[in-house]
Amino acid sequence: MTSALIPLHMGALHAYEQGIVAVIAFGPFVILGVVIAIRRRQDLAAEEAERADAERADTEAGRDAVSGPRATPRPPGPAA
Repeated sequence: MTSALIPLHMGALHAYEQGIVAVIAFGPFVILGVVIAIRRRQDLAAEEAERADAERADTEAGRDAVSGPRATPRPPGPAA
């Protein structure tokens, strides 16, 4: 008997009206889930790009350390 009451708990609605109510009730949560998934992908891509940039900078810094210190030009003026 309770299984017959479950579809009727929303009242006397047509099938399309029940569909509309379901979309209105659960649609925002579906959209929120999609937005969260998209943002996580973007954040992961940004973190991966930052990590790649950091690794590239470390690699370049490592090459500089191997090749030795660079000569820095001194500003013109009297020697101290």
